[in-house]
Amino acid sequence: MGFGSIFAFIFGLFLLYIIGILLVIPIKIIIKLIVNGVLGGILLLIVNLIGGLIGISIVINPLTAIIAGIFGIPGIVLLLIMQNIL
Repeated sequence: MGFGSIFAFIFGLFLLYIIGILLVIPIKIIIKLIVNGVLGGILLLIVNLIGGLIGISIVINPLTAIIAGIFGIPGIVLLLIMQNIL
């Protein structure tokens, strides 16, 4: 995972926070989305680092980053299931 991917992920979280403030979403929902995004990003990194040893990896692109950011851990599990099915 390169520096550009990490920067794009952090920038996306920042934009999510700004959009949430502008739309006056309760802070509880904003914090939940940020936590999901951080956990999803960390798990995406862990799956690629550890999974590379056993042949499991998830390609990091904008779509997978959005899924991991919004859904968090269940999003990573969904990506792994979809990769094995397709």
